[in-house]
Amino acid sequence: MRNYMNLNAFKLLDDLVLEVYSITKFFPKEEQYGLSLQLRRALISATSNIVEGSYRDSQKEYYRFLEIAFSSFKEAQYQLLLAERLGYLKTSQLTSCKANFVIKEKVFAGLLRSMKS
Repeated sequence: MRNYMNLNAFKLLDDLVLEVYSITKFFPKEEQYGLSLQLRRALISATSNIVEGSYRDSQKEYYRFLEIAFSSFKEAQYQLLLAERLGYLKTSQLTSCKANFVIKEKVFAGLLRSMKS
């Protein structure tokens, strides 16, 4: 069993979930069950898959859950860009969130690379 709380990738994604919850509160009301919900769910899925994978017995299963988590993270990244194009984010929110996505992607991709070798 692995302790997901010790993973930088988990900690960073967990922080991102909170940030996205904060900014999606201000999306238009018609997006409450649309893009806002989808963006939140993608990031919750990413963090949840890290947690679930941590409790898998084999390294292969664990890696597969991390791959799924990374895919959900990338899904959320696209949704953030869509929110930008739709004009749902303030420039300050967008700059911060985009920078955070880049940093988190590097850490997460590094974790996957380290496990693959």
